[in-house]
Amino acid sequence: MLLLILGLLLFLGVHSLGYAAPALRASAVSRVGPAAWKGIYAVLSIAGFLLILKGYATARGDAVLLYAPPLWTRHVAALLTLPAFVLLVAAYLPGTWVKARFGHPMLLATKLWALAHLLANGMLHDLLLFGSFLAWAVVGYIVSRRRDRAAGIRRMHAGWMRDALTIVIGVALWAGFALHLHGRWIGVAPFG
Repeated sequence: MLLLILGLLLFLGVHSLGYAAPALRASAVSRVGPAAWKGIYAVLSIAGFLLILKGYATARGDAVLLYAPPLWTRHVAALLTLPAFVLLVAAYLPGTWVKARFGHPMLLATKLWALAHLLANGMLHDLLLFGSFLAWAVVGYIVSRRRDRAAGIRRMHAGWMRDALTIVIGVALWAGFALHLHGRWIGVAPFG
């Protein structure tokens, strides 16, 4: 469990610098330079992610049950992740209505993903992983939206074709992951 906690602290800590400690982040970037900062950020993020993977896998072998969710929550979770995939695509496709309206679709996707997994999983390591990501995304979204409003940031909608493309790509990615890759990579098939 310690590896999981360390991984979460490292990964989410690095990803929180931009909104939790912007002056510290700006100071680090000015000290080492933008390219070096991106390299350090990437290395720390990857290290945190690998610790999360190893810690979660280890914790699964010594699981502590907190609650036993009903079987149907797995299907609800699988369906809740569908809009999460669409939001994930919207985060990287400029000019979507979602990005123009909500500003930070990656954080919204993370919230849905984490909530879906909390509904369907009742182990302590699940609560640590998904609960941490949910709390991080909630705080990150609130802070990011306030910062955007204070700075007068407005994102433009480039048209409904971008939205249609976002939905098509998001649904295709979700179907591929939910129906095939989740079972292979995670060991749990959401629909069977």
